[in-house]
Amino acid sequence: MRKRIFLAVILLFATISVSAQKKIEVSELPKPAQDFLKKHFSHTTVEVAKKDAEHGEKGYEVKLKDGTEVEFWKDGSYREVDGGNNPIPTAFIPDNIKAYVAKNHPNEKITHIDYGHKDLDVDLTNNIDLEFTKDGKILKDKKDD
Repeated sequence: MRKRIFLAVILLFATISVSAQKKIEVSELPKPAQDFLKKHFSHTTVEVAKKDAEHGEKGYEVKLKDGTEVEFWKDGSYREVDGGNNPIPTAFIPDNIKAYVAKNHPNEKITHIDYGHKDLDVDLTNNIDLEFTKDGKILKDKKDD
């Protein structure tokens, strides 16, 4: 009996998480998101775009054919760009953050940037995790384990 209840709960959560994301066409993304993809990721194409209602915030998730994942706020501004272990374009990254990386980690590339609610998280190719304030002041510079 317990196994059946446990299985039912797992299936319910799986159904809810799948229904929270709805596949959409790239043309259904807000114009700023479409422009961002054209400008910074013209070397690849969109594999899948989804409308996402995660954490009560309506936004968008886009997976590109090169493996990069981009998340946008509901207004179309980017929230997160994740290249996995691969470097991402940096033209959209604030200059003071690029300058910090160039000075303190000159042989590394940025693979991930994430605007959280309180801070800005940046990952580098050498598994260094950087954390900045929203205005670009360094909070943390340490190697991930």
